[in-house]
Amino acid sequence: MPDWFTAMQEVVDQYARTSAALSAEFYDAQREAAGVPDSFTVPVPDPPPAEQTESSLRWATKDVWERDPEDPRTTDAQREPLEVRLAQAEKKAEAVAQKLVTDTGRGTVQEAVRQDRQAVAWARTAGLNACAFCRMLSIRGAVFKQDTVDFQAHDGCHCMALPVYRGQRFELSDKAREWDRLYREYAAPFPGDQLRRFRRAIAEHG
Repeated sequence: MPDWFTAMQEVVDQYARTSAALSAEFYDAQREAAGVPDSFTVPVPDPPPAEQTESSLRWATKDVWERDPEDPRTTDAQREPLEVRLAQAEKKAEAVAQKLVTDTGRGTVQEAVRQDRQAVAWARTAGLNACAFCRMLSIRGAVFKQDTVDFQAHDGCHCMALPVYRGQRFELSDKAREWDRLYREYAAPFPGDQLRRFRRAIAEHG
């Protein structure tokens, strides 16, 4: 395991740096497209620390180790054959690594928004195949301020943060407007049950 952790850290480091660099280029391009007058240097973060990577990978592989099937603490996943447990651990480890890398890029944009005097907020962008939770957050638009909220992302999440600058008018994309319509019609009137109803509306009408 220590050798694997070391190897995985090198992979995460490599792609996290690439993710941060690409996000910095993206931020610069968005700033230029918005016609922001002054200059700004995007702060580029370090890759995730080794303790975070190891902790995430330990979680991903926790079901691999053999447990006493009679122990009441043993989960159904831990009772599966070894080849099944290994396959599941591989999927989880890939998802963990992807999240660590992508979080570095998302964090680059968020920190830039916090430090850039010309940035007023960021909006969440979600892909066409995003889950209901991500779509629900994306339709909120440019409401996420510099210091009020961190990016909530799950394993396999491909959402990103889109910076918004002073004087810039933010508009939802066509797909996000359709999600907003579904949410308002089928989910918004039902506090406490909105996510479930929104998920069902997407399945039935999306």
